[in-house]
Amino acid sequence: MRRVHGVRLPALAGVTALLAAVVACGSTEAGAGGASPAPDTSQASPTARPSPSHARFVEEIEWADGRRVGMYYAAKRGLMEQHQDTAGGAWSKPRLVYATKSDPCQSIILKAFDGGTVAAIANWGPYCSDGEPPMESIAAVGTKNLSKWDTKLKESFDGWAKVEASDGAERLTFTRSSTEWLTRLRWSRTDGFGEVEETRR
Repeated sequence: MRRVHGVRLPALAGVTALLAAVVACGSTEAGAGGASPAPDTSQASPTARPSPSHARFVEEIEWADGRRVGMYYAAKRGLMEQHQDTAGGAWSKPRLVYATKSDPCQSIILKAFDGGTVAAIANWGPYCSDGEPPMESIAAVGTKNLSKWDTKLKESFDGWAKVEASDGAERLTFTRSSTEWLTRLRWSRTDGFGEVEETRR
């Protein structure tokens, strides 16, 4: 009996160790290490709004029909734009509207008009935040569902202050006024940008 027990005990210990190893590894259904199962993406809310690829816009606007447009500065690249062609739809891929490696200023002005037209004002310069005038000031207009953008550069300028529409957004006027001068830049859907006009007040 002692010799029989001496043979069976090591065999029993081996079986016990094997079972312990199987339990430790776990089955493929449970997942290794007791990790939680992956979330069921098929149950995502159908009302969840798609997000643009850029985490945070400097400026974002919305048309009355719910479509949205956003712009931001990309370091050493320039002015970037993304939009939705339909309300709540997917965001377009980032588009480079104006290329520059200069330091961006802090703000962007965006204004939406009827017919899917958008006007943008953006500035670049090393000391803009300290009150120095931008070295580059851009007026931009997007049309044709924002597939086309016109831009006009003005250098060493305080930057455009506002933009207004006429003729149902067929014509836009960018302006900046001071105590001595009224500076204007006109854009039309047929001819694009004209020349900068400076009128003494």
